[in-house]
Amino acid sequence: MNTNADIPVISLAALRGDDPAAIEATARAFGAALENIGFATIVDHGVPPDEVSALYGQAKQFFTIPLERKLECTVPEKAKGHGYLPMGIESVAATLHGEEAPDLCEALVFIRPQSEGVDLRGRRNLWPSDMPELKDAVLTYFGHLSDLAQNLYKLSEIALDLPKGYLTPYFKEPAFTLRLANYPEQKVAPKPGQLRYGAHHDYGGLTILHQDDAPGGLQVRDRSGRWLDVPHRPGAFIINVGDLLSRWTNDRWRSTLHRVMNPPGDVTGATQRLSIVFFTGPDSRSEISVLPSCVSEDNPGKYEPVIAGEYTRAKVAASHNLQKAS
Repeated sequence: MNTNADIPVISLAALRGDDPAAIEATARAFGAALENIGFATIVDHGVPPDEVSALYGQAKQFFTIPLERKLECTVPEKAKGHGYLPMGIESVAATLHGEEAPDLCEALVFIRPQSEGVDLRGRRNLWPSDMPELKDAVLTYFGHLSDLAQNLYKLSEIALDLPKGYLTPYFKEPAFTLRLANYPEQKVAPKPGQLRYGAHHDYGGLTILHQDDAPGGLQVRDRSGRWLDVPHRPGAFIINVGDLLSRWTNDRWRSTLHRVMNPPGDVTGATQRLSIVFFTGPDSRSEISVLPSCVSEDNPGKYEPVIAGEYTRAKVAASHNLQKAS
């Protein structure tokens, strides 16, 4: 029987004050959580709950519209980094093990809005017709989460013993992505080993997750190999480390394996699950080398430099079933 993971709960209230000691303590607690388990739960984060609720409502509405309308938001690229991702395209466990059964979810993904309407690669967000409230909710949420992400990276500078402002150049044009993930009720039994979202590591920097309490939820694997449930805490965000950030810190911060389970077969009532995931990362053009504070004579750097965008795009491509993507 699974038990709950011991994920530290960290208040960000100190960030709204001017007490350096309190901010330092918050940063150290944040860093310790990411070193030990790679996950943290944050509260007192300042994101208005009504804005979160508004986006949930719009996302749920989107996933009820007919498939042909949802497909209007699908990009032509085979490796779909944004837009609508229908069931059957993704298999995130394939990034670890090769070919795997498709994940039992669909998603609508948005890249960071730019003043010109396109990002650094010329990509443009696709919005469903006749749903202007969704666009408003996405843009509002994007603003709040972008501010939260910048605050978390300021805490990261302290936690990683970096000079103040060290990370700022990497986040002038950050690679932020918002994913609305729908895990429908499972009216057909999954294939053996098939999950709502297979075991995987996130690809980039810090992930900021808002999850609901529907059956069939998030699990993490601890150092002993046990799968443990991530407790739902109303109003809180779950933070975890992606592979690029783990590499950047020379594995000081852990990119922990995690998955989204199927609902138990004996559960009665609704089992649809909806998660809002905000992926963060540095400018896609950035060269990411091991941070100077994370190497020493006794702990030399393990990794060669990589270009951030190239690294994460390769992960996205590996997660897609390219024969079915169109």
